[in-house]
Amino acid sequence: MREFLRTRALSFRYAFSGWWFVLRTQRNAWIHAIVSVVVILICLWLRLPLRDWAFIIVAMTMVWMAEFINTALEAVVDLASPQQHYLARVGKDVGAAAVLISALSAVLIGLIIMGPPLWGRIQAIFFSK
Repeated sequence: MREFLRTRALSFRYAFSGWWFVLRTQRNAWIHAIVSVVVILICLWLRLPLRDWAFIIVAMTMVWMAEFINTALEAVVDLASPQQHYLARVGKDVGAAAVLISALSAVLIGLIIMGPPLWGRIQAIFFSK
């Protein structure tokens, strides 16, 4: 049992090490982090129902997972192909496209869920008498 707990603790350590690597080395991860915090704050301000929170969390997770997988893919491609190669570029471009698709999808989900209540709040603040 002790060995099991030790290896689980190491697994978490490795995972957090990877997380820190992404935040330290990937400029877009900081954009994702800032946008995530802003979205969470807006959702709190709008007092969204739990069901809407679930969709927002899934959308944000989708973007973060794509960014992490893309970073891992780039590292493996760089290791396997230190010289420039057409297929290495294709692999990196496809990984970047996955991040873009997930980010655009998250924006659409955010607009669908947060758009109407956010617009209502903005109207109440700026256009009410």
